[in-house]
Amino acid sequence: MEDGRDALLALEDGRVFRGRSFGAAGTPCGEIVFNTSMTGYQEILTDPSYAGQIVTMTYPLIGNTGVNPDDTESERIQVEGLIVKECCRVPSNWRARRSLPDYLRSQGVVGIEGVDTRALTLHIRTVGAMKSAISTDGRSADELIEMARAWPGLVGRDMVQHVTCAETYHWDSPAARRFRVVVYDFGCKQNILRLLAATGCEVLVVPATTPASEALALGPDGFLLSNGPGDPAGVPHVVREIREMLGTKPIFGICLGHQLLGLALGGKTYKLKFGHRGANHPVKEIATGKVDITSQNHGFCVDIDSLPANEVELTHVNLNDGTLEGFRHRRLPIFAVQYHPEASPGPHDSRRLFDEFTEMMAGYSRSAAQPAACEEP
Repeated sequence: MEDGRDALLALEDGRVFRGRSFGAAGTPCGEIVFNTSMTGYQEILTDPSYAGQIVTMTYPLIGNTGVNPDDTESERIQVEGLIVKECCRVPSNWRARRSLPDYLRSQGVVGIEGVDTRALTLHIRTVGAMKSAISTDGRSADELIEMARAWPGLVGRDMVQHVTCAETYHWDSPAARRFRVVVYDFGCKQNILRLLAATGCEVLVVPATTPASEALALGPDGFLLSNGPGDPAGVPHVVREIREMLGTKPIFGICLGHQLLGLALGGKTYKLKFGHRGANHPVKEIATGKVDITSQNHGFCVDIDSLPANEVELTHVNLNDGTLEGFRHRRLPIFAVQYHPEASPGPHDSRRLFDEFTEMMAGYSRSAAQPAACEEP
């Protein structure tokens, strides 16, 4: 198709934004959300947590560093569409191998520019994330509004099935392996796997539907429950398997993994008004008062008052809105965070959590190796 063709974005509430095409032709539907990161658009595009969503970038110029084969978070673009104020067609970076428009067109993903992304973001913040449709094929605004309204949305749907791996596989592991970690792939970002390997872990990635018994039979020292898209309540079968894992091995949950652990421990989840997406969210560690600047991407959250206080200790809170950002079990070797310690894109403030996970596995291995204490006669 011709670059620069007229394009429309229509929201379910009837609001319409006009722009120009810079990606593939098409008319996708999805939940409209915004990301506040200033860079890292390639990692954002390929993050499986964005399945079913159309992303608008709040930073006005996108594409200036191009696209390269090393910064992807999965094997393909995962977003339904991309909206920017201005697209840079001539990248300037020594690592670039192609432009952003070429990348979108090669994978059939619609991108539109010339949209007032400032007004769009303010509207989403006021009204909330909502269903939407974008089109480059000349459809009318009324037709797109009806398409958006007819799209089923994300609440209650199993979006994990669209992004999880088809079969178990090994990630590149270090020569000197310290631990074996089984990663449940709910839409796992590759930087999670890279950082696990960097801490000396052999990494086995399993599909989201893997029974707990099969995962345990792989002989792990610990489990990592990954990020992923959509509503945690839409995958009750996964929650049931997580309950079977509780107390068997150390468990580390990230993002959707955090939410699923919360459900498995008796908590509840709910949909945020417009979600947390960006690389600049302040999170406070409750015990120390330390604040990390974090990378986030989620539209659902664990109810901070729903977890059983006698079993679960709250560890982190979001300073923007007071929502829950982390917890740990009081007796079992289990902890989880809502934000992304692997960042990509984003700050590295929380990368230490991968070391904490390995320390937890080491401590658990030592305690399991200790003989049972004898009672005095």
